[in-house]
Amino acid sequence: MSFPIAALLFTLPFLIVQYRRHGYINKIRVLVLYLLLLYLLNAFFLVLLPLPDSVHNAAPAGHVIQPVPLQFIQDILRNTQLTRNDPASYLAVLQEPDFLLAAFNVALVVPFGLFLGYYFRTRWVVCILLSFALSLVFEITQVTGIYGFFDHPYRLFDVDDLITNTLGGIIGFRIALWISGLLPRIEQLDSQEDLSAKKVTYTRRGIACLLDAVLWISVVLLLNLLSLNVSFWAVSVVYFLLFPLFTRGRTPGKWMVRIRLSAADGSPAKLWMLWVRYGLLYGILGGINFLTLDSALMLTLGTIASTVIQIAAAAANLLFIIHLILRMIRRTRPLFYEEWSRTRNVITWPDPQQAAAGETVTH
Repeated sequence: MSFPIAALLFTLPFLIVQYRRHGYINKIRVLVLYLLLLYLLNAFFLVLLPLPDSVHNAAPAGHVIQPVPLQFIQDILRNTQLTRNDPASYLAVLQEPDFLLAAFNVALVVPFGLFLGYYFRTRWVVCILLSFALSLVFEITQVTGIYGFFDHPYRLFDVDDLITNTLGGIIGFRIALWISGLLPRIEQLDSQEDLSAKKVTYTRRGIACLLDAVLWISVVLLLNLLSLNVSFWAVSVVYFLLFPLFTRGRTPGKWMVRIRLSAADGSPAKLWMLWVRYGLLYGILGGINFLTLDSALMLTLGTIASTVIQIAAAAANLLFIIHLILRMIRRTRPLFYEEWSRTRNVITWPDPQQAAAGETVTH
């Protein structure tokens, strides 16, 4: 139940990182990283649940730290009746709660080691350190009552848990090395991809638009808070018309996801193209929406004029949403402001600095 919420929060930074690092989204990479997210959620819930009934939980009766390494072995031997000449007595160990607790603590971190060995290609030393760090986070979270959320600790800080969890990470790491030949090679996922043949997806454009909108509106609000009296329109002209002209069609949002604007024929976008494109998208469509948010202006215009503006904004938004849905279904035609401005988005990979170092730039 928590996974959709966590996935939603994870998706935007995940997409930005993937576009920045790889230039596109690979389905195998998406699957692996979302499985990692799902695993971590399950692992933390296994460690933390069940929670106390109240945040004002009772203080533990005994010690909250078990500092003796491998204490679980002594507990198993003490609680199991072993007979040297009776093999069945050895099998009974497998049913002992102390043994099962240690075994499941090992199993808990095996998937983490698998991810480190298969996807992240870490060294074994790094795997040991990260597995130990993950286990330490588990233990500290428990012994601090989830960092003070509960009045008292409700779990024991057990050194043996650190040992068995770290062992589980090492086992998972070794399994990943053994089975890596049966799985797609992570380092070769991008070797067959031709970014010049890929189209810029609406998801990628939407992220760039979202990032630009947040920064653009933040600048407008900041300037007004500073009483500089810089209008919405002036900021829009600088941000969407002048700035891309000197950055080869990049706004900050487009730069973050490695795309830029160009003319339909691949040449740099001209000033009139930027005026038409952004004038339609942000000047008219964005402007009419901005007017509806300016309460002082709407009061000045009067009831009739403000009502007309609100109706016009709602109608424009509805028509644009319908137009966008139709273009997403029929991908052969561009959006109206792209068609009229003769512009398009193209992928910029790698960076010009990398190209200067001898790599090929794919537009």
